[in-house]
Amino acid sequence: MQEVRCGQCQRKLAMAEFVRLQIKCPRCGTLNDMRALSPQPERPGASTTKVCDDASKKSPGLAGWKKPPG
Repeated sequence: MQEVRCGQCQRKLAMAEFVRLQIKCPRCGTLNDMRALSPQPERPGASTTKVCDDASKKSPGLAGWKKPPG
């Protein structure tokens, strides 16, 4: 958890985990708008590379061959 303080008067407003937070300080009335620097991945070690499943990008293999008669 991260400590959230007012940008104007430094009053502690909350302890939070957030992606985006908008909170008004009750002491000075400043509207504090905060964003996380980088969101946590969905799970630790998750791959960020995409796997290509498109058949047109794979090697043609037997795509153009016809089945023999019989």
